[in-house]
Amino acid sequence: MTTRKILITSALPYANGPIHLGHLLEYIQTDIWSRFQKARGHQCYYVCADDAHGTPIMLKAQQLGLTPEQMIAQTAIEHQADFAEFLIGFDNYHSTHSSENLAFASEIYTKLDAGGYIKRRSISQLFDPEKQMFLPDRFVKGDCPKCGALDQNGDSCDVCGATYSPTELKNPKSVVSGATPVLKDSEHYFFDLPAFEQMLQDWTRGGALQSEMANKLQEWFKDGLQQWDISRDAPYFGFEIPGAPGKFFYVWLDAPIGYLASFKNYCDKTGIDFNQFWQLDSDAEVYHFIGKDIIYFHSLFWPAMLHGAGYRKPTSVFAHGFVTVNGAKMSKSRGTFIKARTYLEHLNPECLRYYFASKLTSGIVDLDLNLEDFAQKVNADLVGKVVNIASRCASFISKKFNGTLSSNLAEPELFAEFIAQGDSIAAAFEEREYARAIRDIMALADKANQYIDAKAPWVLAKDDSKQQETLDVCSMGINLFRVLMHYLKPVLPAMAREVEVFLNSELRWDNYQQPLLNHAVNPFKALMQRVDPVKVQAMVDASKENLQATAAPAVQASAAQTRAVAAEIEAIAPTINIDDFAKLDLRIAKIVSAEHVEGADKLLRLQLDLGNEQRQVFAGIKAAYQPEQLVGRLTVMVANLAPRKMKFGMSEGMVMAAGPGGSEIFLLSPDDGATPGMRVK
Repeated sequence: MTTRKILITSALPYANGPIHLGHLLEYIQTDIWSRFQKARGHQCYYVCADDAHGTPIMLKAQQLGLTPEQMIAQTAIEHQADFAEFLIGFDNYHSTHSSENLAFASEIYTKLDAGGYIKRRSISQLFDPEKQMFLPDRFVKGDCPKCGALDQNGDSCDVCGATYSPTELKNPKSVVSGATPVLKDSEHYFFDLPAFEQMLQDWTRGGALQSEMANKLQEWFKDGLQQWDISRDAPYFGFEIPGAPGKFFYVWLDAPIGYLASFKNYCDKTGIDFNQFWQLDSDAEVYHFIGKDIIYFHSLFWPAMLHGAGYRKPTSVFAHGFVTVNGAKMSKSRGTFIKARTYLEHLNPECLRYYFASKLTSGIVDLDLNLEDFAQKVNADLVGKVVNIASRCASFISKKFNGTLSSNLAEPELFAEFIAQGDSIAAAFEEREYARAIRDIMALADKANQYIDAKAPWVLAKDDSKQQETLDVCSMGINLFRVLMHYLKPVLPAMAREVEVFLNSELRWDNYQQPLLNHAVNPFKALMQRVDPVKVQAMVDASKENLQATAAPAVQASAAQTRAVAAEIEAIAPTINIDDFAKLDLRIAKIVSAEHVEGADKLLRLQLDLGNEQRQVFAGIKAAYQPEQLVGRLTVMVANLAPRKMKFGMSEGMVMAAGPGGSEIFLLSPDDGATPGMRVK
């Protein structure tokens, strides 16, 4: 396999606020791709930076009583702490307010100016007479010039959807001071984007973009490209334009240049040749991961700026959709505008990495974080399938066989089937079709569990004559688990490290094809806890509380959890009276037979003896019990529950169980001496 030189970037988070789950989709998507490329042995670097310039940062710093430099330094610490805990493996994280970015912005501007691509002309803008500053679009509000709706933003109306210039607003007001703005002329600097139209047409249609993105950009070409205003007047937090006192680069000019600056900062620290990646004849690959809302900047302005200044263009720009939560736009009032830090206070970050990966494709569709589905999917897939394989086998290896795997591979053909999937799973990761990769991996996990179910090592282990077979079966299970964790390593890097400690073996693309035989492993430790719905609700409640002043946060968090539990109980079990309860006919039943239900992930088919009759019941306890464990046991069942027709057959009652679910389901077994048919009082 040829070694590739790859540079990867994510869009730069703005330095005036915290990271939230909407942001994290992109960084998780990019990080998985970066980890995959590195694991394949390529020379791959992943860089990013804080986007640290602009009017919003200047004004927020004033509100906080800080200098902009102090505020962005503080924000950088917070951002990087959040990213680190979500296992985002940047090779370098920098800032656009840096010496490298100033040098590149000045150089690119100077080259564009020398090439005749910078135009100057006077424009009229709204000016705040109290703050003595020109007002960007979003710092003006007023009445919509189209429909008359009140209190609309300076560039578009939320009521009728119209777009317009802030100078068209009726009754405009400055968001900064509340003053009525006035029109004022100022000379501005423009990048001549239309001069690059043919180059951009060729580039956008040349395979660098997703087809949806390329089609969307045709609307801009159809309407005609416009010259781009790249200057802002003082006061403004940013870089002053060379030779133009009081004029500053618009934040969107130096923000993408931050990719070059962060990589140059890394190259200077490590001795990597920067030019090998950015010169015109570079054979390296450069990829930008971005949200669909900034396609215009990255697919028109950015490649045109690079081309005009003599740098190579990106190999590809990959756009993704937005994150919705429970089917709707992230909402502070509903508690679904969830900060990264709030999530980390309640849940395992790798659960979110896995859930996003299970939904991500190469398309530009929005991804819905359904919180109920999130908990169920993580619990079913990671805990109930993948980790379950190791937990069912490892204890036998440790306790009965001195922690050493068998020298025999029990099922070579099954192992070969797992290995054969490697190329297609690698292709799915390469093509950013993570959902496809996860589906294929989980299909293999199902086969591994089916193998263990069929061999039943817990039964074999009781027979002294079948100890070698027990060892062979459990070792086979561990080797299948190892292959699965190898495939999942880009998604679950922390869990993969724990598995490597357990296995005494690194998970690598050049070693997973060979099974571990006669190999010592360490004692198995729990790899992942189930997602607790109560903690999910507590996270949502904590996000709602972020909107308010929070005195005594520990007390409020406890109250939030109490409300969450109460709400969950109410939703599951509305209040009944004693007469309702008396209607339940609870009977002792003996489990005569138990078997798997083909096509069902959670169900077992139970044949229950009530003394004078037998009933068939489907019970969702497959993750907790093997069929052979249940035969002969007594349990409690609801005998007068109306029969329910299911696609697998008729269920004629319900067995009673307790527990949070998944592998932690406990049948309510009666005391010794009970007999089938006995009524429970």
